[in-house]
Amino acid sequence: MTAPSTFGLSTEARNLHWLLSNLVEEVPGVHSVTVVSSDGLMLLSSDPGHLAARSTGGQDGPKGSSADLATIVSGIGSLTIGAAKLMDGGGVKQTMVAMDEGSVFVMSISDGSLLGVHATPDCDMSVIAYHMALFVGRAGHVLTPELRSELRKSMESTQ
Repeated sequence: MTAPSTFGLSTEARNLHWLLSNLVEEVPGVHSVTVVSSDGLMLLSSDPGHLAARSTGGQDGPKGSSADLATIVSGIGSLTIGAAKLMDGGGVKQTMVAMDEGSVFVMSISDGSLLGVHATPDCDMSVIAYHMALFVGRAGHVLTPELRSELRKSMESTQ
């Protein structure tokens, strides 16, 4: 994984980048991680500089693209929120999709923001869910409108 440049970012933004990098590096089975805002825009990514990594031989996320993972996370989030409303199920805390060749986890952070993880098929789901909950607990209270705006601008500058 290539660490994103955090030069010029606030302390809070650098801390979120650090938390995200640790999630990918420290948790076995994690391919890539993203954070998307309530309106579906990618705020953080474990691989923001490689939006088409498969074409260069990398496999950091769905089809090698962190933008693809953000789109998937946003879509899954919208679908599960709609389902929960139809079923009077309350708020959605976590969604998991297990596939033959991998898994996708989506967890609510705050105010509609979502944390998404793409993992290997043999990952320990409980370990990933635990580390996602730690990230959400640490990130949720600092993800202010100002910080989301700073993160969006940072992501736009890497694309």
